[in-house]
Amino acid sequence: MKNYKSILLIICTLLFSTLTMAQSANTAAASAHKIVIQLNTADTLAWSATMGNIRNLQKVWPEHLNVEVVVHGLALDLLVASKTPMAKDITELSKSGVNFMACENSMRKHHIVKADLVLEAFTVPSGVAEVVIKQEAGFSYLKAGVN
Repeated sequence: MKNYKSILLIICTLLFSTLTMAQSANTAAASAHKIVIQLNTADTLAWSATMGNIRNLQKVWPEHLNVEVVVHGLALDLLVASKTPMAKDITELSKSGVNFMACENSMRKHHIVKADLVLEAFTVPSGVAEVVIKQEAGFSYLKAGVN
């Protein structure tokens, strides 16, 4: 009888530990870091710094990271295939799950069409509205720039 109680205690302990570990794993998976980065400057140093910041985030959180870069205004050339000096970086980061969004309002203003963009770029009707939508969905906000 004494062995039965010991075995029952061990089984209960193992079961509780397994449930706790499963819950921790689910919590970690559910707590993805969601970040929206607003980029609206023609400053290529800011573009480069943004790519570096994303890579740094990927080093800290190699999993469970969701990054969206919203490009509008004068930054739009970042995503124009014939003008960007960052095509390789965009391709590399896109392959790792980073989304690059071009503002359609800015595209119209600067006479840019979807075919002008790098293949990895998506479009959104309004860059500033996209930033707001992402913040309302729980994304952390970063404003791209350099000091």
